[in-house]
Amino acid sequence: MSEMVAMERVKEAGPQLTAAERRVAQVVIERPQLVGFGTVADLAEAAGAGAATVVRLAAKLGFDGFSALQVSIQEDLARQLRPAAERIRELGGDQPIERHRAAELSNVQATLDAVDTDTLEAVVDLLADLGRDVHVLAGEAERGIAAQFAYELAALRPGVRLLSGSEVLVRRDLALSDPGAVVVAVDLRRYERWVLNTAAQATEAGHRLVALSDGVLSPLAMAAGHSFVVSAASVSAFDSHVGTLALLNLIVANTAERLKESAADRLQRVESSWAAAGSLSSHE
Repeated sequence: MSEMVAMERVKEAGPQLTAAERRVAQVVIERPQLVGFGTVADLAEAAGAGAATVVRLAAKLGFDGFSALQVSIQEDLARQLRPAAERIRELGGDQPIERHRAAELSNVQATLDAVDTDTLEAVVDLLADLGRDVHVLAGEAERGIAAQFAYELAALRPGVRLLSGSEVLVRRDLALSDPGAVVVAVDLRRYERWVLNTAAQATEAGHRLVALSDGVLSPLAMAAGHSFVVSAASVSAFDSHVGTLALLNLIVANTAERLKESAADRLQRVESSWAAAGSLSSHE
């Protein structure tokens, strides 16, 4: 997939930018959703610069003011939302292994680099609170990694459930949870309506929403008490979930560390049950 027009212009103009303009440009590169759907003031605040610097940067990049820059970003984001059937027609190029390796390594690095340590700590506090139920909610494309996350978390502590099935079942599960349950929601652009509706129901019921999505201004992130931004860039027709999986692994690992003694006892009981039944085969 080709780079956004604004990104290409930032790279070309880089040497000519002032320090303040470079800070704004960095936000343009790292948080295009903020530029595409925010205001001059939002971008200036995120970059620690003045509104005049934002306008000046837009002009240096060849745009007729901030509005033109914003339109360009919106158009680029819209192209990224195209169905896989359209995106697949643009695939090609040599060295497919190298291209995929570079893309996935970048996704993992960008996702983990974006993790705020205070947010991670707060989320682990919630997940390690055995008095709270934990519900995992995901769009169809993210269901596989969400199920793995729920499986591993359930091995560490009780009260973990993957929300799935009909709306009747999902709403029943949330309604029967005591207020203060944790809902971990995972969904990327072209968000599924039922996921957004369930997340809204969860917050209305007094549950704590944790969002993993592709931008700080995504519908899930805006509704959540805690949110993480994942990088899902791909050289294929479909979004990558490698960065999201790395983030979920980080959350599980930190939760396991917090629940060390009780989690170890729980895992040992499971291992003993498997061993007694000969459930697993080992080729030696």
